[in-house]
Amino acid sequence: MKLNLRTKLVISFVVVVLISGLVATFVGIHLIGRRIVEQAQDDVRMDLNSAREVYQNRLDDMRLVLAFTVVRDSVKDALRSKDPESLVDLLTEVRSEGKMDILTIVDSDGRVVARSRDLGVFGDSQSEDEVVHRALSEREVVAGTTIVPREELINEGEDLVEQAFMRIIPTPQAKPKPESHQSSGMMLKVAAPVFDDGNGALLGVLCAGQLLNRNYEIVDKVKDILYKGQKYKGKDIGTATIFQEDLRISTNVMNDDGSRAIGTRVSEAVYDRVLIKGGSWIARAFVVNDWYISAYEPIRDVAGSVIGILYVGLLEQKFTDMQRDTTLSFLGVTFAGIVLVLAVSYVLADSITRPVRRLSSAAEEIADGNLSYRVEIDSADEIGELGRTFNLMVDSLKERDQQLRAYTEQQLLRSERLASLGRLAAGVAHEINNPLTGVLTFGHLLLRKCGGDDPRREALETIVDQTSRCKQIVRGLLDFARQTEPNKVRADVKSVLEESLRLTENQALVQNVEVVKKLNHHLPDVMLDKGQIQQVFVNILVNAIDAMPDGGTLTIATNSARAGDFVKVEFADTGCGIAPDDIGKVFDPFFTTKDASKGTGLGLAVSYGIVARHSGNIEVQSRVEKGSTFTVNLPVEELS
Repeated sequence: MKLNLRTKLVISFVVVVLISGLVATFVGIHLIGRRIVEQAQDDVRMDLNSAREVYQNRLDDMRLVLAFTVVRDSVKDALRSKDPESLVDLLTEVRSEGKMDILTIVDSDGRVVARSRDLGVFGDSQSEDEVVHRALSEREVVAGTTIVPREELINEGEDLVEQAFMRIIPTPQAKPKPESHQSSGMMLKVAAPVFDDGNGALLGVLCAGQLLNRNYEIVDKVKDILYKGQKYKGKDIGTATIFQEDLRISTNVMNDDGSRAIGTRVSEAVYDRVLIKGGSWIARAFVVNDWYISAYEPIRDVAGSVIGILYVGLLEQKFTDMQRDTTLSFLGVTFAGIVLVLAVSYVLADSITRPVRRLSSAAEEIADGNLSYRVEIDSADEIGELGRTFNLMVDSLKERDQQLRAYTEQQLLRSERLASLGRLAAGVAHEINNPLTGVLTFGHLLLRKCGGDDPRREALETIVDQTSRCKQIVRGLLDFARQTEPNKVRADVKSVLEESLRLTENQALVQNVEVVKKLNHHLPDVMLDKGQIQQVFVNILVNAIDAMPDGGTLTIATNSARAGDFVKVEFADTGCGIAPDDIGKVFDPFFTTKDASKGTGLGLAVSYGIVARHSGNIEVQSRVEKGSTFTVNLPVEELS
């Protein structure tokens, strides 16, 4: 479909505004969206720090209660006498005031002296418990989180066994797990050593614990402190959870039916990052039935092993809705701007295209040959300047048209003269060649008749040498003037090069030139005239050998060049080199740096013409007294 300039300008204005507007919109949306997510992640990271403090404060509260309890004389007396009945009231009172689930006292060997919950169960060993063991061995208060097996919970009371028992509920995106339930519990535990006032001997350890399974004190406190009951579209905006391994044992994340999501599990991605690798997770994560901007960190026991996870999260839907609203606002502004630009651009485009249409009509007149036509100028802006320039162009065209006619006539005359000169040079060379052959023949016959002491012999030798030189010049002139088209056949450049080397190897040996070959054996075949290309190689080889009269190294390399479009043959000698002023003349006819007796100056000129007729080129690089490098590039044509 053909569009006029006005339509194109309108479309261009709209496209520019549309592209810039959309780019600005999407960049703005991306930056704002990223900033919203980053801010949410920063918030949830700080929330996790606060949750950790709440969690740690509960341990510190228990530590403080035990610190006051272990200094009581009644505790020390009971440990000395190992009388559990004397501790009943004290342990029960302390456990109730400290809101603890267990309070147990053990002797210096780690054996239970008394339990606050069940006085009938004592005498069993707690020395394998890590918290108790450390308190006994390090003789200081030890606090931490630990996993309590079902057998120990049975000793403390059946209600704790029931509190700890949980059925594992299948959870979307959770790691597959064969178990259907969990009977052990996770507990905050503090153990404080009890010392004899008299001799400072260790009498035993007072051990307290709070079972976290189905205990919502910590997570609800975190939620109240951080989120203050805020909701978004009927959902809590923030949640907190304590995991035993990957199982939710204390949480205010809710199921769809409004119950706490106890027994559900963490997603597999978080499982791998936190439980397996021991790292933190600050990113979006799927939590039971919705996406949250979440923060997870491992809960470790006193030995440093990861046994659970502490989590806080912000409902992602609030932030995605903010991003959506921002996107719609940006897009609305962009499209409103496009409508406005569409109206303005139509008016501007029309004001621009009117003078352009006049220029178009003028151009048609010029195309029809009316070089006297001129554009009327009625403005001083760029369009007016364009009109003035157009008129100047027409004047220049008229002048150059006249000059071109004169120049073309001169070039035709010159071409005819050059063609006549070429024919004359070829004819003269043919005419001179026959007499020179006769002179050379008779010169050799006379030399045979002259003895070694004949005074005429020296003059005859001079005649023969100079006649031979003239014949070589004539032969070169014929080659240069002939311009024979190559008879191309499919050929291997390496084979042609090897044959050329055999023709010049004796000369190289005589002049003590070492020939080094670096030939690529996997070059493609090339369409070429073997005889002409061999002539090129021989000319370059002879010139290279002549450039090293005292010996040297001639390195010959073949390879592919320009992505395999050309076969490159490189001749690098260590000879006398070529002066910088002479580099541009080496391919000129009759130019040579050799002695007059050794060259006519036509070899490289003929070689250049041969390679050019093969659609290739010859390159030369040289440094005086360092050597020269001639590179022949032959195109790899489509082989027929």
